[in-house]
Amino acid sequence: MANAKEKQADFGFRQVPLGDKQALVDDVFHSVARRYDLMNDLMSGGLHRAWKAALVTAVNPPKGETPFALLDLAGGTGDVAFRVVDAGGPGTRVTVGDINADMLQVGRERAEKSRHDVEFIEANAEALPFPDRSFDCVTIAFGIRNVPQIDVALGEIYRVLKIGGRFLCLEFSSVDVPGLDRLYDLYSFNVIPAVGRAVTGDAEAYRYLVESIRKFPRREKFAGMIRAAGFGRASFESMTGGVVALHSGWRL
Repeated sequence: MANAKEKQADFGFRQVPLGDKQALVDDVFHSVARRYDLMNDLMSGGLHRAWKAALVTAVNPPKGETPFALLDLAGGTGDVAFRVVDAGGPGTRVTVGDINADMLQVGRERAEKSRHDVEFIEANAEALPFPDRSFDCVTIAFGIRNVPQIDVALGEIYRVLKIGGRFLCLEFSSVDVPGLDRLYDLYSFNVIPAVGRAVTGDAEAYRYLVESIRKFPRREKFAGMIRAAGFGRASFESMTGGVVALHSGWRL
């Protein structure tokens, strides 16, 4: 049986040994952590805020004292976590799990300044350090495509969800509007790396992030992966001409 070092994984348009991918992804986010949320605004023209608002609406945390535990994966800077805390009531408890220590440090500093009560934990999505059936909801926004073994991570998400819990994944997708696809490619491969160089000093990090979008499975295939992990009622909603999709699945 082949070991992880012999298997290959996509790192943008390159193939790398599976065992090397996580370190390469970590280097990308170490480089951009301090300017990550600013770059999201610049790259999307602020649209990421509307996409994340749709995610939080789907989470629908209870307004009152009802206990509600949410795990936000790959959300180290706290952007989604803070939105959920603000939308929920005093019974809402949010944990951020991220494998990247630099991103988590940014989130902790922001939580302290903004007085958001959020727990930040260094966690690998492929081996989550939480008991079975710990959370009412698990979210991940623009992070699943960076996980070396997506199927393994989906299995872990399923494990830590309570019965009746929901998985919500916001991820870039395939543009399905004629003409917009060509403009999107021109913008992605030319403008975004240049802006990344100007703002973070690292064009290559953003070239990888653009390439990783193109290598991510199409909406229908990813929905099938969610079903294969055991989730019921797997569905997705396309937004902004297919630039982004919000995927959903339930642990029934």
